Amino acid sequence: MNTVIPRNLDFSAQPDLAEAIRGWLAFLRHERGSGTNTLDAYARDLRQFCVFLSEHLGAPPALRDFNALTAADFRAFLAWRRTQGASSRSLSRSLSALRACFRHLERAGHLKNRAVLAVALPRVPRALPRPLTEDKARAVVSESREDDGRDRAPWVGLRDQAVILLLYGSGLRISEALSLNRRDAPLPPRDVLRVKGKGDHERVVPVLPIAQEAVLQYLDACPYSLMSDDPLFVGVRGGRLSPRIVQLLIARLRAALDLPPTATPHALRHSFATHLLGSGADLRAIQELLGHASLSTTQVYTDVDRQALLNVYAKAHPRGRQK
Repeated sequence: MNTVIPRNLDFSAQPDLAEAIRGWLAFLRHERGSGTNTLDAYARDLRQFCVFLSEHLGAPPALRDFNALTAADFRAFLAWRRTQGASSRSLSRSLSALRACFRHLERAGHLKNRAVLAVALPRVPRALPRPLTEDKARAVVSESREDDGRDRAPWVGLRDQAVILLLYGSGLRISEALSLNRRDAPLPPRDVLRVKGKGDHERVVPVLPIAQEAVLQYLDACPYSLMSDDPLFVGVRGGRLSPRIVQLLIARLRAALDLPPTATPHALRHSFATHLLGSGADLRAIQELLGHASLSTTQVYTDVDRQALLNVYAKAHPRGRQK
């Protein structure tokens, strides 16, 4: 079996259990199409659980130990993680990973223990996305190509603006935009992009004419001769552009434009969805554009839009302004 094991990560478990966990990760990768970040997170969760059990049981756990665990053992693990400063969100993900792992091990005939299902998931506060206003989003696009005082080459500003326009204009994640290759460039007459998102799931997103023009201007000015398989967006040394460079760009714009601390590259994706919804776009269409597997993930934007409406009402209504 071609297993998937995150870099430099063991499971502090007996060989039979370690191999069973590797088999689960391989299943997630090859059968479910889970992405690297998901696999890394789940593997860390299982490693932490095995480390806890090594202390809890007095020896590295084996499959037979997994089969004998009780709900109290899982609750003790969550309490142990809480003492390490883990948030409710992290604990909820860890417990979800354990549930998924135990289900797989049962299907594979390794054990039959459903005690983990008796443990309630920690309550996680629902955090609303923090989009920029339309005016602020336009300002970010406009200012992204301006010189930052370090006498950077003009092509760098054109590159930065092209990236920002894809994040805000097409709702791309920063990883999706920076993983594009030269052959993917959305140049006229191509007005769509095929991107690979979480779990290697592909989706097609439209590209605005202004974004097409920005990519064209960047490529015309770029000093590197980019071949089909080369990165579309490159750094000053010609390698694939690092997400850190885009993060630093947004940090500079936060200071220059008096943006809130929540203004990040990902906030541009939130702004894309929120502004579409506010203009009457269908929620399911936004789900497809964002590449969300579940509509419930996209529905959070209805709360954002509703809150914006309530804020406007409170400021505009005569009684709303009264203290």
